[in-house]
Amino acid sequence: MSVDKAFREMIRNEIELQLKPLRDVVSRLETGTADLDELRNVAERLAPLAAAVGPLFGAGAAAGRAPAAPARRGAGRPAARAAAAAPAAAGGKKRGRKPAAEGGARQCAIIGCGKPSRTKGYCAAHYQKLRMLEKTNRRPSSWVDYADPNSVEDVKLPRGRAAAKALAEAQKAG
Repeated sequence: MSVDKAFREMIRNEIELQLKPLRDVVSRLETGTADLDELRNVAERLAPLAAAVGPLFGAGAAAGRAPAAPARRGAGRPAARAAAAAPAAAGGKKRGRKPAAEGGARQCAIIGCGKPSRTKGYCAAHYQKLRMLEKTNRRPSSWVDYADPNSVEDVKLPRGRAAAKALAEAQKAG
């Protein structure tokens, strides 16, 4: 036996050894799909019987047809209609915007903002400002929840050192 033949035989044996687990898995999958095909055939043969007997046991009209496969969803956020249907089905407290009197979203409560309101009558930016004002005990009395659109005067907040002083004073007071 030449060195070349011995080397080829050694490589062939190593490849066979590495591929054996993969071949085993493939053969198990093939037998599993054969079992699934047999199950599908049995279900198709029993479908007329299930359609006739199903209503007797309360199965309804869905018994006569095969169950629909769930739709696969792509990556990312769910579709808007699916997200909107979930809170209504839960039956709990509804979250989000309060309904506007006439179609469309209400405007932000801050005078001159003009953005649609998101939470408690304020747009996203002014609601974050409201949360920060509440957190630091500096919420003005005019900033009420669910205020009418364009009815609340905006507050100009200090920045930098002035903001640090204002926060320190608020912590002393509260």
